[in-house]
Amino acid sequence: MLVDQKEILKDKLKEIFGYDQFRGNQEAIIQNILDKKNTFVIMPTGAGKSLCYQLPALVQEGTAIVISPLIALMKNQVDQLNAFGINAHFLNSTLTKTEINRVKKETLDKKTKLLYVAPESLTKEDNLEFLSKVKISFVAIDEAHCISEWGHDFRPEYRRIRQIINQLGDLPVIALTATATPKVQQDIQRNLQMEDADLFKSSFNRKNLYYEVRPKKDIKKQLIRFVNQHKGKSGIVYCLSRKKVEEIAELLKVNGFRAAPYHAGLDGAVRMQNQDAFLNEDCDIIVATIAFGMGIDKPDVRFVVHYDTPKSLEGYYQETGRGGRDGLEGNCLMFYSYNDILKLEKFSKDKPVTERDNTKLLLQEISSYAETSVCRRRQLLHYFGESFDTDCGFCDNCKNPREQYNADTYLLKALQAVKQTEERFGLNHLVDVIRGSENQYILSYDHNKLPVYGTGNDETHEFWKSVVRQALLYEFIEKDIENIGILKLSRKGRDFMDAPYSVIFTKDHDYSTTEEEEEIEKEAPVVKAHDEVLFNILKNLRKQIAKQKSLPPYVIFQDPSLEEMATVFPTTQDALSHVNGVGMGKVVKFGKPFIEAIRKYVEENDIDTVSDVVVKSSVNRSKTKIFIIQQIDRKIDLEEIAQAQNLSMDELLSEIEHICYSGTRLNLDYYIDGMMDEDRQDEVFDYFMSAESDNIRTALDELGDEDYSEEDLRLMRIKFLSEYAN
Repeated sequence: MLVDQKEILKDKLKEIFGYDQFRGNQEAIIQNILDKKNTFVIMPTGAGKSLCYQLPALVQEGTAIVISPLIALMKNQVDQLNAFGINAHFLNSTLTKTEINRVKKETLDKKTKLLYVAPESLTKEDNLEFLSKVKISFVAIDEAHCISEWGHDFRPEYRRIRQIINQLGDLPVIALTATATPKVQQDIQRNLQMEDADLFKSSFNRKNLYYEVRPKKDIKKQLIRFVNQHKGKSGIVYCLSRKKVEEIAELLKVNGFRAAPYHAGLDGAVRMQNQDAFLNEDCDIIVATIAFGMGIDKPDVRFVVHYDTPKSLEGYYQETGRGGRDGLEGNCLMFYSYNDILKLEKFSKDKPVTERDNTKLLLQEISSYAETSVCRRRQLLHYFGESFDTDCGFCDNCKNPREQYNADTYLLKALQAVKQTEERFGLNHLVDVIRGSENQYILSYDHNKLPVYGTGNDETHEFWKSVVRQALLYEFIEKDIENIGILKLSRKGRDFMDAPYSVIFTKDHDYSTTEEEEEIEKEAPVVKAHDEVLFNILKNLRKQIAKQKSLPPYVIFQDPSLEEMATVFPTTQDALSHVNGVGMGKVVKFGKPFIEAIRKYVEENDIDTVSDVVVKSSVNRSKTKIFIIQQIDRKIDLEEIAQAQNLSMDELLSEIEHICYSGTRLNLDYYIDGMMDEDRQDEVFDYFMSAESDNIRTALDELGDEDYSEEDLRLMRIKFLSEYAN
């Protein structure tokens, strides 16, 4: 490289981007582009990929065309470049005709240094005609993994890019990606006809990121606790569905965090507003689908949470890579549930066979990553074809090591299975052979006749999967790049078979016994394993208060509510109001002595409460409940309310009862007075006042089902509880 050109690049680096030195391979990559050579860059998120094509675009004549898959990414990068005083534009479907004409004019007038184009826009005839008149310096293909059907974010329109570039002339191409397994790397180069391109591959090791996986249990409480530990810091929470994004953003907001949603279903202006709020620190947490974050240059994201299990390790790695881009703290937490894996498999059931099989393999990898007790960093780097010979000491598995065992005999059987099946099969088939399964594949290949067949039937399928995975991780076996999913013996594996030696493996995490939290809100109280001593204290207290107020005990709080109090130990009004069947109305009326009793019990017994993570419900009242309350306040006939909400009378009464049990007072006199005379109402009132429970079946037996219908008694119970309990 000529000294003057070197100096020009360094001057521009400092003047425009504010850096004194290039990082890693940046300088060599930039020079390669300036030398008009095809260049393939594999560099982790946060390592400075964008600069590799932005800087050479500025020092060359002409316009660099940047093909980018996301509108948000284009806007973010163009905004940044414009802020640096660089004339950059984007061409995509969000622009008006006038704006498109202005962009084209400035580009043809040689004022535009970088033009970002969506791959879909490239295929339009008028855009191709326009680009053929532009002096193009080179073409940059960002997020190049989108080309590969073996990657995590395949876009069919990316497959046409090479053909379009050919129409524009003999142009140098730089392809860049932050996630490429050896298979994806090969696919990108073949499709772009860049097999001879100079490859620049940086280490995938992000030393400052802490990786952690937790079972998906009590997930909302876990999330609130985790975010509380990072209060005021920037973070991203990834969810798989738009509905879940909205729900979790709302959950975080009502729990006092500055959070906003981001997904493709939101209006474009709202998406941009939320993204800008996050970048400008007006919002701390973005809850998003994977559409958020590609190319977002925010260096101080301190945590990345995967609320749902991600679809692939590539996606997971890229998304976690948005944390700690400044080299400082970056906490990466994934919540894992095998149920999520099954759901994701179901989503792909209608796709073509190849795509379906690929999805299954990607999900196997994410399961393996979550369940393994091996160093997380070691596993991630191995997945991307990079060796990492020692444990990192900076992930949950390294910090909390699992039980180890001597694995040489198990490893030998796994390697024998690979060899005896002629290195033509994947993990599950190998495990089936070792365990002696009699499925159609085993029988059709005569693998039931192999010496290794059935020699490991005393261990579980999951155990043998773990052995094969660790054999792969420690490079006794390797993946066949040409045939995805197939495992082969490595040189190290063959040597081990010739002369076995002691090998230590670790036992996997067992998430199969972890009961996943119900995602739907339960209408009925959940009976949990409560503290029996506290429950009895609260029960006696309820009895005393009921006696003082001359009320049946169940009017104060029902047993399921007391059980929940003895489970979650609410020591504030707010916490008590979130116990099922309580609500703030009852807290104000009856709550004080219960809170004091719980607080005293907690202090005396040194109980670690979860008051710091009481999850405030983001949907205390649904639209239906609000509608019902409003209509009853307006004295609308109950039949009309039911009809308006498309409910049966039974369903409407259930909704009203739920409202009532949560502490809201409802006045149904206008309706009840038209159905029952005063004497009959008094009789039912007297019954409920002296009854031990408010069970309707018992009430019908006592009062006579010939005199009263179930509906009569349910209405009177609502009236009774509203007057005395709420």
